[in-house]
Amino acid sequence: MVAIGRNGATVAVLCLVQAVDVLGVTVVVAALPAMLAGLNAPASAATPLATGYAMFFGGLLMLGSRLGDRYGHRRIVMIGLVAFGAASLMAATAASVAVLVAARCAQGAAAGLSVPAALRLVTAAAPDDDRRRRALAAWSASGAVAGVAGYLVGGLLTDVAGWQSVFWINLPLAAVLLGAVRVVVPKHPREPTVGLDLPGAALLTGAVMAIVLGASLLEQPGRASLGLATLAAAVVLLAGLVAVERRAATPLVPATALRQSSLRIGVGAAFVNTATTSSVITLATLYLQQARGLTPSTTALWLLPCSLGVVTGSALAAPVLRRRGPRAGIVVGLVTVAVGDALLLALPAAEWLLPFAVAVSGIGLGMSSVGANTLGTAVPGALQGVASGALNTAAQLGTAVGVAGLLLLASVTDGSALPVAGTPTGWLAASALAAVAAVVVARAGRTSAQADPAARVDAGSSTNGIRET
Repeated sequence: MVAIGRNGATVAVLCLVQAVDVLGVTVVVAALPAMLAGLNAPASAATPLATGYAMFFGGLLMLGSRLGDRYGHRRIVMIGLVAFGAASLMAATAASVAVLVAARCAQGAAAGLSVPAALRLVTAAAPDDDRRRRALAAWSASGAVAGVAGYLVGGLLTDVAGWQSVFWINLPLAAVLLGAVRVVVPKHPREPTVGLDLPGAALLTGAVMAIVLGASLLEQPGRASLGLATLAAAVVLLAGLVAVERRAATPLVPATALRQSSLRIGVGAAFVNTATTSSVITLATLYLQQARGLTPSTTALWLLPCSLGVVTGSALAAPVLRRRGPRAGIVVGLVTVAVGDALLLALPAAEWLLPFAVAVSGIGLGMSSVGANTLGTAVPGALQGVASGALNTAAQLGTAVGVAGLLLLASVTDGSALPVAGTPTGWLAASALAAVAAVVVARAGRTSAQADPAARVDAGSSTNGIRET
């Protein structure tokens, strides 16, 4: 963990909160077969088990950020941890697949509340530029590592102690983190007059859930039509959201936030970061398990260099951002991701390249994530909560859309006469997307008439009319 002086303990605890929540997205992947077998559930139950958490996690991130603004971010983090622990207990003791799915959804909802609030507290704990860069490097590294490490943790726990252990372990973790947040995380000013815009929150939540579910269904044989219908419903919900937001007195995403170029670019980069890395890791996981016949635990070990790469990339980001700014960090990171993804095209002729390739992608992910979070949170203090929710929502949607899109592309081209077909098509597409996004961000930086706003973060913004929580 990156130290940031006397506030290091605060940042470390908040990063661990995020890590546990993000870990919940992927930790059940390796345990899914054991869960279905243990509960005598049909194979069709795998979809809600795999997507329920991500649907509620991604869907409630924006609402979680606004709740933090109104009721206090530390309070929302603590409520989220209590709810996460309770939902984990429900999952560990589930006697039916219906109860387990409900528990997974409840876990995701709890994570959706606490993660944006935790990010807001991280930026508050490190107001000056240098400490803020290092704090966001720690935040980016912890989230990205947790997402990748979930495959390994889930596989090991399932092999050693059964699938229930994937949930039992969350109880002591939530309890320890709850106590740590109460002790080391200071209270932060809240804005009790902030409106929640519940109609907008409901529409956004429904739209994000429909995107996650539709993308998941799209990749499954025989369910493409249902997936397209679900995605069409998401479009309708988004249209309704736009109409509601135009008339809302306190919109979920204020117009002032939409006008922040730093936030727009940061959110776009956050989406591409996960779309071009989580999807590639998923394809690599399927390749190793299906083509090579490796166990989940062994597969996770092959992919462990990605996590190590994320830590390395996050550490390398600080000097790049200090000298060249967060846009440069995003560009260099995305180019590195593109190179790592492209290296996978050498498989299966050079399988020894796989750990090296995912490590390179991890380095790029770490660097670009720090750049995206730094740039995206370079907004006035009143918009920090909105920025936190938007960045995390974009990252979750990037994972869902990227995984679904690449799996669908790989399945459609499999067996075709194309020069690159099947799984390699997915790797090539991810590499191309990362490269194109790097060019777009670089051009945006060159055409900007002003210095990068992230270089002059508003450390404190006015707190008039705001009281402690």
